[in-house]
Amino acid sequence: MEAFTKLDAVAAPIDRANIDTDAIIPKQFLKTIKRTGLGVSLFYDWRYLPDGKTPNPEFILNQERYKGTRILVTRQNFGSGSSREHAPWALLDFGIRAILAPSFADIFYNNCFKNGILPVRLAEDQIDRLFRDIQATVGYRIAIDLSAQTVTLPDQTRWSFEIDPFRKKCLLEGLDDIALTLTHKDRVRQYEERRKGEAPWLFMHHGA
Repeated sequence: MEAFTKLDAVAAPIDRANIDTDAIIPKQFLKTIKRTGLGVSLFYDWRYLPDGKTPNPEFILNQERYKGTRILVTRQNFGSGSSREHAPWALLDFGIRAILAPSFADIFYNNCFKNGILPVRLAEDQIDRLFRDIQATVGYRIAIDLSAQTVTLPDQTRWSFEIDPFRKKCLLEGLDDIALTLTHKDRVRQYEERRKGEAPWLFMHHGA
């Protein structure tokens, strides 16, 4: 997993509340177990016209001014609905590394951290200001510093945000669940060796 330390990028506003995971990545794209290749289908029903191929020029992420965005600004309860981990996979594959919103669905929030995306909770009035400022300024950039836990606007307004210390550490060091387990490989090996002495029959290989 790619570590998250600092991010300074163009922000794109999606002014909708309760965006669920089926809107983020519709069910027909859940057949794959690969984490790559889903970005093209992100927000599929909104990004494309009914033919499923032609980009919808009215959708935010198809507009030239938001090209290359890595930060989404949205409304409350982002990521609601089913628990599909394909949702953060699709966002990450598209290039999104941070999402700013007043609140997130719990499972989606947890899945973001496991995949290298930083979900930042901000107050409603702060999100309201971001929508106004972004829409008024082409190329509006936001700087996020995870170590300092700050969001900095172009005029140097700086807001702090809260984050669980363990999740922060994992993001800063790029540790997903597997990498986190491997940091304890010596203890795992010691446990296995002890268990071989305590219960050797568990480690016996039986022929067919």
